[in-house]
Amino acid sequence: MAEAIQKKLNAELEKYTQMQKDVRKSMSARQKLETQLTENNIVKEEMDLLDSTNTVYKLIGPVLVKQDLDEAKATVTKRLEYINGEIQRYETLLKDMEKKSEQHREVLSSLQQEFQRAQGLAVGKV
Repeated sequence: MAEAIQKKLNAELEKYTQMQKDVRKSMSARQKLETQLTENNIVKEEMDLLDSTNTVYKLIGPVLVKQDLDEAKATVTKRLEYINGEIQRYETLLKDMEKKSEQHREVLSSLQQEFQRAQGLAVGKV
């Protein structure tokens, strides 16, 4: 009986470990998005200081190509909207993962207690 419980415990522990890895990956991706958001906000602030007499260039491969100021501002605005949407998606994903992780912890705890009781019974029989 203790062996069956131990197998369940090990399987649940594996699931929990994988869940923690997924949480770390998602947190890392969210942090990268936060960095991109900060960088793009700085670009937007700098572009807001420009007027129509300024020239804006876009880096395409190794070449700087002249770009319309309004088009560049629109691109940055769209990028900011996209990044904010992705951050919201990751926050929702992380909340769901935390709930699942908490459920795994509870299951692990109950399995550990059950395993310890089973071991105690086995020792009592010997």
